[in-house]
Amino acid sequence: MARLFEYQGKEILSRMKIPIPKGQVARTPEEAEEAARSIGKPVIIKAQAWVTGRASLGGIRKADSADEARKAAEAILGMEMKGFTVNEVLVEEQIDIDQEFYAGVIIDDVARRPVVIVSSMGGTGIEEIAQSHPDKVATQKVKITRGLPAHDARNLWRKVGISGKLQMKLGNALVGLYNMCRKYEARSGEINPLVVTNDGQVMAADCRLTVDDYAVFRHPDLGIEIARELDRPATPLEKIAYQVEAVDYRGTFYFIQMAQGFREGEGYIGFHGAGGGGSMMSMDALLKRGYKIANFTDTSGNPPSSKVYRAARIILSQEGLDGYFASGSGVASQEQFHSARGFVKAFREVGLSIPAVIRLGGNFEEEAIEILGKCASGLPSKLEAYGRDDSPDFCAERLQLLIEEQKKAGLRSFTPRKRNPARKPYRFETVTGSIEIDHACCVQCKDKPCVAACTREILKIEDSAPVLAQEVAVVKKGRCTECLACEIACEFEGNGGLWIDLPIPELKE
Repeated sequence: MARLFEYQGKEILSRMKIPIPKGQVARTPEEAEEAARSIGKPVIIKAQAWVTGRASLGGIRKADSADEARKAAEAILGMEMKGFTVNEVLVEEQIDIDQEFYAGVIIDDVARRPVVIVSSMGGTGIEEIAQSHPDKVATQKVKITRGLPAHDARNLWRKVGISGKLQMKLGNALVGLYNMCRKYEARSGEINPLVVTNDGQVMAADCRLTVDDYAVFRHPDLGIEIARELDRPATPLEKIAYQVEAVDYRGTFYFIQMAQGFREGEGYIGFHGAGGGGSMMSMDALLKRGYKIANFTDTSGNPPSSKVYRAARIILSQEGLDGYFASGSGVASQEQFHSARGFVKAFREVGLSIPAVIRLGGNFEEEAIEILGKCASGLPSKLEAYGRDDSPDFCAERLQLLIEEQKKAGLRSFTPRKRNPARKPYRFETVTGSIEIDHACCVQCKDKPCVAACTREILKIEDSAPVLAQEVAVVKKGRCTECLACEIACEFEGNGGLWIDLPIPELKE
């Protein structure tokens, strides 16, 4: 689920006609001071962090003047709160609260519909309230085609003892919250507390909103950079990886950094899994040997070679790794030679400088192991490939031995594969990149292995050089799906005149 900060949720609530306190976001103490001066009354400074209990952690402070607001923001900004670094604060007017309530909407996966929850007590977790004061909580499952009518919302508040004009005001706020969650396809939305001020105004004093990962692309106005269930802001590398997934629907690519700032020798391994259960077992095998997981990565669902390539490049861009371990399901239904080609292209371009063990179990695993074997001998670090009959524990043991051997022997000499300027370039687009063929190399290539390797028959021989089979209709028919077979064949069996460019925006070389 993609989480929004309090101030983002409140902005949406305001558009849904639910009153919120006057406030501004600040990212520096000076901005907080200016915001307090603009509000013109006592303010409260609130850390914007996806954690509970901010007040007890020192993340919520009151200020009676602009100068005090600056000092409070100075104390909060940069604070570490349960692993979350505070980079923003919400400067908000102080309000006089008479009563506190709770209003929430969550998706019940068992019932397969939204559930609306209200409580006549607010300010604490709804789970605690429901356990200690069940009579003060009311719920209703909502039929999605019917929605939440105003009279249903009022009836929920009636069940917890609210009547009269207040019942109507709270009912309107609840309908607004439900409509917000429905519009933005939220997994959950909470106003806690939903307050009544001393002058009788109903107002959202806080807001938590999480949006379904798979709905984020439909709501660019939310400004969500990465649709992942994180308890912290995404790292730059996670944002880069997410953009790979966002623009390529084929298969799955999930990348989460579990550590940063580590150094070589501290035992951090770049982990590349395929499938949840097998990946968990494989990570356990590493942990048993005292290693640490630098990242969790999953490429499953039969991804193309290009997606595996980008995943491997992103993993290897982490500085300080001691090894690379790829291991997932032992009976994966995906065609393993696609993953193998992705690994080969990535390892040869960066010049693999850490030992790697790749376990590819499933369809065509023998072919995948053979492809990786071709690549292994020429790399600066050792690479070993295994199949379904080799357990994660065995493969983790092999990686440990390779790491120990490299400490003693050092790196082998290697020149990473680079893109050389083509003398007679011929280019065409692929799904997420492009292919460049140097026809000057092709003329001198006897067997044209790239054409034989292209199972989709996009390449053909014409005037002794490979070109598109249907050049005038490349976008409509026969578009390259980036299996990388032609590039691997050209490098190892041909004249090295073919290069597939698969850009990864913002990734440092």
